[in-house]
Amino acid sequence: MLIVFVSSFNIMSSLVTPGPYRATKLWNEVAKLFRAGMPLRKHRQHFRVYANCFTAVAAVDWLHELLRNNSNFGPDVTRQQTVQLLKTFLKNHVIEDVKGRWGCEDFEDNCHLYMFPSLLKGIPHCPLVSGPASVKKSFSMREKEGFKCRSSKKLDKDTVENVVRSKQDMETEPVSEVVQPRVLTEEEIQDVWRGITLTHLQKTLGLTSLEVVLDPRHINPQNIVYNMTIVNKHGVVTLEDKTDDLPHWVLSAMKGLANWPKYDASQPSYPGFERDVFKTVSDYFYSLPRPILTSEYYKLFVNILGLLQPQLEQVAIEALQLCTLFLPPASRRKLQLLMRMISRMSQNMDLPRLHDAIATHTLMAHMFSHCVLGCKEEMDLDELLATRLVSFLMDHHQEILQVPVYLQNAVQDHIAYLRKVQVQYYCRFYFNKASMINFL
Repeated sequence: MLIVFVSSFNIMSSLVTPGPYRATKLWNEVAKLFRAGMPLRKHRQHFRVYANCFTAVAAVDWLHELLRNNSNFGPDVTRQQTVQLLKTFLKNHVIEDVKGRWGCEDFEDNCHLYMFPSLLKGIPHCPLVSGPASVKKSFSMREKEGFKCRSSKKLDKDTVENVVRSKQDMETEPVSEVVQPRVLTEEEIQDVWRGITLTHLQKTLGLTSLEVVLDPRHINPQNIVYNMTIVNKHGVVTLEDKTDDLPHWVLSAMKGLANWPKYDASQPSYPGFERDVFKTVSDYFYSLPRPILTSEYYKLFVNILGLLQPQLEQVAIEALQLCTLFLPPASRRKLQLLMRMISRMSQNMDLPRLHDAIATHTLMAHMFSHCVLGCKEEMDLDELLATRLVSFLMDHHQEILQVPVYLQNAVQDHIAYLRKVQVQYYCRFYFNKASMINFL
C-alpha cells in the first residue's frame, strides 16, 4: 500500500530554486515526503511481528518513484542512487531498523525491516561545530541527555572529519522543532483514497503511467469514498438520495427474476410471464441516458480486457475491482444489481428459456452489452469487446464488485498514521556539496 501516491508527487513537492541552503532544503523536502508517505504495515520476522514498518525493497521502490516524479530530481534518478540516499537516511537516523539500530550505511536493497524513529524522540540533527573540541563537547552532551548517537561507542577519525568541515563546504540553518496534533481536512482524506486507489491500479496493470488509459481529471475521490463506505452488508451501494435509485417496479421485477421461481404471489403468473418481466427490465436499462460504465472510462476498460488471457484472469479481476470504484454511486449500484440478476438467471436451470435459439448466458451478455459499456462516438464501440466485458463481469461479479478490504485497510492505516502527530522541523545538517549531488 502506497501512502504518498505517484499522481500527487508534483503537487505535494515544491520546486527548490538554486541559492543558499539548497542542499539542506532538498534533504528536508525528501525526508519530509518520505516520512509522510512511505507505506507502513505489520511484518513478521523470526517469529515476531513488527508494526508500522517497511521492507528495504519497498522503501527503495517507493522513494525511487518519488524522486523520479519530483520536479527537483527527475526521471534520470537511478535505483542505486536511491539506495545510496537510504543509506544516508539510516546513517543520519531518518530511519532505523526494527531493533532501533542506526548510524551506519549498511542499508541494502533486500527484505530487512526498517521503521521511522519515534516522533516523540525528536528529529536528530548535527549541532553547529567549529573544531574537534566542539565535536567532543556536543557528543558528550548528547550522551548526558540520553541520546543514542551511533551504534559504536567511539568516534573514529573518518567520523570527525565528516562532521568538521570548512565553512565554505558547509551549509547551516537554525534548528527549530514543533510537535502538534494534526487534523486532516476532508479534502486531504479524499486525496488519500484517490491516490492509493490509483497507485494500486497502476501497479496491477503494470503501467509506468495511468495517463495513457485514463484522464485523472475524471476521477472523483468522493465516488471512491462513497462506494467503499456507504454499502449494505452484501457490499451493495446504498443511496442516500433515493431519486437516483432504480424505480421500485424495476427492483421488484429484477428480484423476481433473480429468485425465480420464488416470486411474489400477488404477481400474475402465465406462460411467458418471465419473458415479459425480463423485457420490462431490459427496456428500462436501454432507456438510461448513458451507459453504466461511463464513456470517460471506455479506454481504461478496453485496456484491461486487452490484458485478458487465461493466465491473467486474476489481474483483470483486480483491475476491474478498482476501476468500478470510480463510478458514480448510482451507476455502481445499478451495475451490482444488474450483474447479480443476470448471473443468477444464467445459472438457474428452473428458469424457462428466454430465447428459443440462444442460451441464457449468451443472451444476457449480448442484451446488456450496450447498456453497460459505451464510448463517446457510437461508431467506435467494439461490440465484441463490450459483450466479452459483460460476460466477464457476469461470471466474476462477486469478486469484482465487492469492497476490496485490502484497499480499505491501506487507507485507514495511512489516515490513522497521519492523524497521530505532525512534526514541523528544520534540521541543521552538514554536507559536502559534491556528496549531496552524488546521492541526490
